[in-house]
Amino acid sequence: MNEYEARRQEKIKRNQALFAELDIKPLIPQKTPRHPQSNGSTRPPAAKKRKIVGELPTAPSRSSARLASAPRKPDYTDDAEVRSVALPRSAPRRRGGKSNEKRTLVDRSLGSVREQSPMSLVPVKNVDEIREGWTKWEVAAESPTRDVYKVFHFEDYPDFTPNKSPEEMLREGAFGGSYYRPLRSRKLGIVVQDDWKELPPAWIEGLNVYTYLANPAYSPEINKFKVSCGQSIEEWEAAGWISHEHDVRGWFQWYTRFFRGRRCDDDERQVGRWKKCVGETGRWRRTLLKKYGLLGVREVFDDGEGEEGAAEVSPVVHQTCHHWAFEVRQEHLDEFWAGR
Repeated sequence: MNEYEARRQEKIKRNQALFAELDIKPLIPQKTPRHPQSNGSTRPPAAKKRKIVGELPTAPSRSSARLASAPRKPDYTDDAEVRSVALPRSAPRRRGGKSNEKRTLVDRSLGSVREQSPMSLVPVKNVDEIREGWTKWEVAAESPTRDVYKVFHFEDYPDFTPNKSPEEMLREGAFGGSYYRPLRSRKLGIVVQDDWKELPPAWIEGLNVYTYLANPAYSPEINKFKVSCGQSIEEWEAAGWISHEHDVRGWFQWYTRFFRGRRCDDDERQVGRWKKCVGETGRWRRTLLKKYGLLGVREVFDDGEGEEGAAEVSPVVHQTCHHWAFEVRQEHLDEFWAGR
């Protein structure tokens, strides 16, 4: 034993003697819980999870000064005092599991009417006056002319140049056949139905109304390009894109009335929306032409026409443009390729 180990052993003995003199017991690690469980288990109890009382906030309660001072976006109902509620889709998405047997006949026929729906939004203005304004209007403009390229021209709106008429849109297939389905407007608190009857009889002669116009469920097969696209009227209403005093169903209803000669305070806005979507520099028009360019396609794709197996250039964007009374034609594509 070396000198260091000898000193260590001697120190241990002195400490043990001191513990005995002071009656101090050495500390032994505890192997069992201080409070054994009633079932005799010696396992330590599981740690309890912290309970959170109340609901967590879903949105910040404060906003920056910049956001607070930003101007409010217009929703075209500035003169109406309304409450904001979430609006349902016209046709609920299908999910797995059993079908809901409690749906009423009204639910199935109206599509957007739900059982136990929340209180309607009723503006300050008289709803009957608004409804009356949809039909009591007089022709204030001449019918549009059409050039050799089948583009429509309106004398008082030279920058509005659609190349599809409302009749052509309906006959070729648009809006999944459900545009004129019974509609419950949450803003007005009423159900709108049968307003397809205001269309000129010649426009819908031979069409099955409940397939091409008032189908309670959106059917992609009805559309010209056999695809789904766009949002429901309820979503348009929630976004503030509908001027209820003029056209409760929105853009296409406005177009049918404008085409027939009605003029109203909402014309500038609707023409502006058309230009942003499918005008010469419109978003969807440019998107579609670029897709032709990326695929190297120089011939216009049209559903049901052309050679079998030919490339289909974005049927969804084609259908979107069709909903805005515009279709890309060969002259547009030739001009696009010439510009490239």
